[in-house]
Parts: sequence; C-alpha cells; structure tokens
Amino acid sequence: MLGLSLEAIGIALVTALAAGFVRGLAGFGLSVVIVPVLALTIAPREAVLVGNISLFLIGLTDIGRIRREADRSAIPITLLALAFMPLGLWALVTLSADWARLLIALVSLGAFVLVVVPLGKIAMPRKPAMGLSGFFTGFFGGFAGMPGPGMAPFYLRGRLPPREARASMMAIFLVLTPLSSALFIALGVGGMREVLLALLLFPAVLVGDLMGHAAFGRVTPRQWQVSVALVLGGAAAGAVWKLLEG
Repeated sequence: MLGLSLEAIGIALVTALAAGFVRGLAGFGLSVVIVPVLALTIAPREAVLVGNISLFLIGLTDIGRIRREADRSAIPITLLALAFMPLGLWALVTLSADWARLLIALVSLGAFVLVVVPLGKIAMPRKPAMGLSGFFTGFFGGFAGMPGPGMAPFYLRGRLPPREARASMMAIFLVLTPLSSALFIALGVGGMREVLLALLLFPAVLVGDLMGHAAFGRVTPRQWQVSVALVLGGAAAGAVWKLLEG
C-alpha cells in the first residue's frame, strides 16, 4: 500500500495517533513526532511533506477555536514566517545532510533552552522577540517541516494565557502548512503518494487530537508549560541523536 509494508503502515498509524495527541495538548508538535518516524521508511523530504499536509488537515478542524481564542500577534508572525519560509526550503534542497542535522539540532536546542530557562533570566522587547519568532518559524518550517520550535518560546515567554497561546500557534500552522506543501510539490519534493499517505493517517491524527484537546481542558497553565517544554525537549534530543549518529 503506497509502497509501504503493512508493518510500516501500522507503525505510522500509531505514531499519527500519538502525534495528534501532542498537537491537541500543546498546540504544536505533530511534525516533531511523526516526521522522524516516517523518515525511517520514506525519504526525509517526503516525510516533511506528509507532516505539513497532516498539520493543515487537522488545522481545518480548529478554525472556530482559532477565531475565538488566537492572539493578534499571530498575524505579524505569520507574515514574517511566509517571507522567510522560502529560505528554509532553499536550505532543505541545497544543504548536505550533515549541515541539515547540525542546523536542526541547534534550533531545537535553542528553543528548548529558551523555554526552560526561568522567565526572569531572559527578557526581550515584544517586537524584536516577535521578529525572531517569525524568522525561525518560517525558516524551520520550510527547512524541517517543524515551525513549532520557532514560535513556542515567544508564546510561552510572552505570558499569554495557555488557551490563547495554543490557538495562536494553531493559527500560524493553518496558514503556513498549505503554502509550504504546495512549494514542496512545485519543487518536485513528493506528490500524490504523500497526499494519500497523509489522508490515510488523518483519522488517527484526528482521534489523537481530540484526546489532546480533552487533556488540555484538565491541566493547569503550569502543567501545560511543562508539556510544551517536554515536546521541545524531545525534539532537541532527537535532533542531537541524529547529529551524533551521523
């Protein structure tokens, strides 16, 4: 099926369920979970495309929540991300695998550190912080299909209520992912097989996402911050592992 064994499809479905849960709880992280697993059976670039399509499909289910809860900061960050996403795509198709692993590790570790360092230790004016968030969101979204590490530090350190912060990240994903997917396909990175694979995985993503939303309603703001930090920590650990392995 789609050039994959039944075992690979089964693993992908279980991973999609877990990725959906992480996304529903944290507001991002679907690609952080699903892309590395898919990359074990298909080309990494194609795995990034599947992750982007999956993010867009699940984002369509949250339009109402996004309209009610998202903060206006999502607008300038999205515009900046759109401007810098082509730079990330260019890096994806031109840099060697070694450089790619290094950049992913550096950005992932940087995002994790910015989240876990006590808020009083690092302070940046809102507009420069928003600018950096837009740049890294766009670059990392195009380069690795993981815009979340670029925006998560801003929304956790900006002291928005978790509900607004989570909805704002979802809003940015909803705009970036279809454009990123279209650019991937235009560049010849993937095609109909990846679209069909994303559609096949979508029911599992949706069920996991609903479970994540239910869990979000039961956690405190502090518990939500810890869950986001754990997602970023997992991404950073995976990136460093790939760097050392390579």
